[in-house]
Amino acid sequence: MAAKPVIIVEYNDNWPSRFDELALILKEYLGSLIVDIEHVGSTSVPGLAAKPIIDLDIIISSMSILPKLINKLNELGYYHEGNLGIENREAFGRIDERVPYNEDNQPQPEHHLYVCNQDSEALKNHLLFRDILRQHSHLIDEYAELKKKLASMYKDNRKAYTEGKTHFVIKVMKEYKSENQKGSRS
Repeated sequence: MAAKPVIIVEYNDNWPSRFDELALILKEYLGSLIVDIEHVGSTSVPGLAAKPIIDLDIIISSMSILPKLINKLNELGYYHEGNLGIENREAFGRIDERVPYNEDNQPQPEHHLYVCNQDSEALKNHLLFRDILRQHSHLIDEYAELKKKLASMYKDNRKAYTEGKTHFVIKVMKEYKSENQKGSRS
């Protein structure tokens, strides 16, 4: 199967409600196994152009919970992909477009699902970058332009697209980290 092309679209006001719908299904099914679920990635930043894919970070108190969570997520139609090289962050794919399964049995929004230990650097970085962008609209515009440029250059190469964003992400996080040390969650 060929990789999906990188397509960047303008911000969609429905993305937060799509996240809420997915998070509600997951929270109801996973219950006390999880601490919370965060909307991360570009779709979590109002006004930011993005790939139309919702990113969710399920937060757990300890990685010792992971085996039980893998089983529960499997029941919802997810399969475990491993940490993909990022410690304390586990990735999950979807068996089909109806995942997470619920009584409606309808297609769900396209999304990426991760499970993160609450002390995970990956989680902290997702939240920090999201919160910095939410607080600085000039960065939203700059980042959107970069993403559009990279998407046109690397339409069929997601790895190169992602690597092209890395310098910007690291620069922004270094420059604005001190003012966001408390790391607000929403």
